[in-house]
Amino acid sequence: LHTDKNFFLNRKDSGKCGFSELYSWQRQRKTKKEFCLHDGPPYANGDAHVGHALNKILKDITNRFHMMRDYVVHYVPGWDCHGLPIELKALSECEEDDLSPMEIRQKAKEFAEKVIEKQKSAFIRWGIMANWDNCYHTFDKKYEAKQLHIFHQMFDKGYVYQDYKPVFWSPSTNTALAEAELEYNQQHVSRSVYIKFPLLKPPPKLSSVIDGLPAVNLIIWTTQAWTIPANQAVCYMPNSEYSIVKCTNTGEHFIIASDRVQSTAALLDTQFDVISTFKGTDFENGMCSHPTIPGKQSPLLPANHVTMSKGTGLVHTAPAHGMEDYGVASHHQLPMDCLVDEKGRFTEAAGSELQKKAVLDEGNEAVIQMLHGAKNLLKEEKFVHSYPYDWRTKKPVIIRASKQWFIDTANLKSAAQEALKKVKCVPASGMNRMLEMLDRRTFWCISRQRRWGVPIPVFYHKTTGNPLINNIENIIKVVEQHGSDGWWTLPIEQLLSSDALAKADSHDINDYIQGQDVLDIWFDSGTSWAHVLEDAGITADLYLEGKDQLGGWFQSSLLTSVATQKKAPYKTLVVHGFTLGEKGEKMSKSIGNVVDPDVVINGGNDHSTEPPYGADILRWWVAESNVFTEVLIGPAVLNSAREDINKLRNTLRFLLGNLASFNPETDSIPTSDMYLIDQYILHLLHGYATKVTQAYKEYDYGKVIRLLEAFHTRELSSFYFSIVKDRLYCEEEKDPKRRSCQTALAAVLDTMVRSFAPILPHLAEEVFQYLPYRKDSVFRSGWMNTSPVWKKPGLEEAVEGACAMRDAFLGSIAGKNALEYQVVLVIEPGLLFELMEVLQHEECSSTSQLNEIMMASQTTLLTEVPREMATDDIIEGTFLINLEGGDIREESTYKVMVLPVAKLKCLRCRRYTADSTETPCARCREILNGK
Repeated sequence: LHTDKNFFLNRKDSGKCGFSELYSWQRQRKTKKEFCLHDGPPYANGDAHVGHALNKILKDITNRFHMMRDYVVHYVPGWDCHGLPIELKALSECEEDDLSPMEIRQKAKEFAEKVIEKQKSAFIRWGIMANWDNCYHTFDKKYEAKQLHIFHQMFDKGYVYQDYKPVFWSPSTNTALAEAELEYNQQHVSRSVYIKFPLLKPPPKLSSVIDGLPAVNLIIWTTQAWTIPANQAVCYMPNSEYSIVKCTNTGEHFIIASDRVQSTAALLDTQFDVISTFKGTDFENGMCSHPTIPGKQSPLLPANHVTMSKGTGLVHTAPAHGMEDYGVASHHQLPMDCLVDEKGRFTEAAGSELQKKAVLDEGNEAVIQMLHGAKNLLKEEKFVHSYPYDWRTKKPVIIRASKQWFIDTANLKSAAQEALKKVKCVPASGMNRMLEMLDRRTFWCISRQRRWGVPIPVFYHKTTGNPLINNIENIIKVVEQHGSDGWWTLPIEQLLSSDALAKADSHDINDYIQGQDVLDIWFDSGTSWAHVLEDAGITADLYLEGKDQLGGWFQSSLLTSVATQKKAPYKTLVVHGFTLGEKGEKMSKSIGNVVDPDVVINGGNDHSTEPPYGADILRWWVAESNVFTEVLIGPAVLNSAREDINKLRNTLRFLLGNLASFNPETDSIPTSDMYLIDQYILHLLHGYATKVTQAYKEYDYGKVIRLLEAFHTRELSSFYFSIVKDRLYCEEEKDPKRRSCQTALAAVLDTMVRSFAPILPHLAEEVFQYLPYRKDSVFRSGWMNTSPVWKKPGLEEAVEGACAMRDAFLGSIAGKNALEYQVVLVIEPGLLFELMEVLQHEECSSTSQLNEIMMASQTTLLTEVPREMATDDIIEGTFLINLEGGDIREESTYKVMVLPVAKLKCLRCRRYTADSTETPCARCREILNGK
């Protein structure tokens, strides 16, 4: 530590400290306290990045803190191994096309296994404490079987069902998506259109107004023109007011919401004259003509999702392409035919003009041209708005009706909300966000049209398409033995049991075929509690993940747990932010601000621009950041962290250097016999330890860092160390005065190292390796152990009073050497004088405790100013003392006089207390003669 600040910098493991065995060691301890942090599985599709580092290090700090507090920690690392991104990456690495399902699955598994090993190596290098030989993977047989067991339970309880309804669909990957698999692009640009829907049959209540008019059209606005061919209705808000208007430019008559008349006219660069107004309920039994399909009619229907904030107050309704539209169609029994295939292209049913055209590209253009040709297009413009994208491919999705498997979250909602009342969330705002997302969620689509995943255990009748799903228990047994591969490799006779077939519509096994959909990976990871926790018979004390998991893993875990065991799988949620570049921008290879944690630790190709910082600096960055918001990282941030740790190392070197010949067991001084300044630093240490422990309990590791830096820079380096150096360096080695200071230093070092050990485990163990009187590991010897006798608030009055006068003295000499002066303190009789008298013991002294604090060569304590001293150089001040617990305060005045020293500089201690420049002062002569 004295010479090599990079002791652990490039070590590939910390075997010397037993890091690799630490988790197993602590699991074997006999203690009744247990702390369980359930690991949210990272996705096995790429190298470890700084987002992983932020998450894993936060978890490790938490686990190490609890372990040192005598908890047995339960932490099983895991990986999310199924799903589309892994499948696509695996396929991108092979040249073959038209692979069989099993060939796809095999390549996907091999890819995931390679990624897992790389990520695991990185996590170990970051100092993450775990049994790395005992991890969970969602592709393990036992895990897959447990997942199907949860599916079975939820199906039996009526939470799982199959239905035909609109879902988010990724045309680029040909699969349905759940809400948690989306991200919203706030800058998406759509081609919005204002369209005429000719009024074919006027509503009876409006006939008297409309009959005398020429053709009347309803105006609707949409950003998705490609959905117009699937239109089945036009919706209105029953309680809103609508207007029949005449366009001053063309003479045409339109109907729009009264609140939207002026804005719509301005947008169309015209003026509208209002002919009549009416309530939305008067639309009842009206009918429009479809704007692109001759002969097709679109009824006017009431709907509560119609808003007046934008558009025209009339909404085009395509049940196959909108969630609210689907609700309207279900209520009014409208057709829900989907005219778009799995690849996002129009089907034959859309007509020859549209067939095979991509709806987000040329298909959209074709529909706009059809509207133009039918003279029903009023205006087209670009519209920037928030739009859902596939979070993996970063491409826009569509809403498309198809037959899928769902979880009925609407029926689970109230039980889930009730379960969350017993859950603590840090920060509390995260809970509000989660409840909002849960409240909006009416169903969860859990089927995916892929191969790499756990199959939904359903068979379909080849002719009718009816599902047969009474065979789940048998499939679970198959998966336990063969893994989910058995669904694709085994003959149907081994999959579909005779008992299940006997209860089916058809008893001929040749009439059935197994389904090809797999379960959503959020269901995969969302059942991890059942595999990791349920088998161990525990509920997680903590789930700790990024804020995106409020709608992802936190929620999928909650829903599956509430459905099957009527409680949340966790007691506390801690939610952290995302990592960004140090200027607050997203990380991007094109910008060049991507931070690779491996490069942070080991350095890049050019160490002059990408130096090796070591694992502890990465961990310091995590801890000191405000992790509950966005977390910034970059060269400036890392350099600052390195400087902070170097300052800490200097403090530690001072402590170690002055404890070289000290053994606490034989050399310690009882607290009551210690110098008051030493007792005072123990008092501060007691307060520091209490605050740090509380900050850890609150997961506020940034506060831990702030407390640590304030303590070691302000209280130690700037204050205490500067005061006690003379006593440490110049007193006889075994003098009680020096031992008193060493007793305090030993307590400070032990307490301080333990306080930062969860954050800087490598540095903490390094310190313990340099301690001659310790042979154990900091992590195997417990948390900070402060004594209640250290807490002496009364000492603060004495020391702070002395420090007030010291500051007045030092301020008067403007940075000059304090040892070149002697100080006279004049305090009127009273409590302040009595406090100072305890520190002084004699009127004039160069070795008193008060003089040590003053840092002068000599200090004199008087009750009045001597007549012979000039008054021009007197510094006056006041000090307020709290009495009786702070209820009463006494103000005392003091005077400080600064005088040149009367004696000469001692060659040994450098104080001006010698009678000759050739011989040491009396104190030093006594020490040297003693030797």
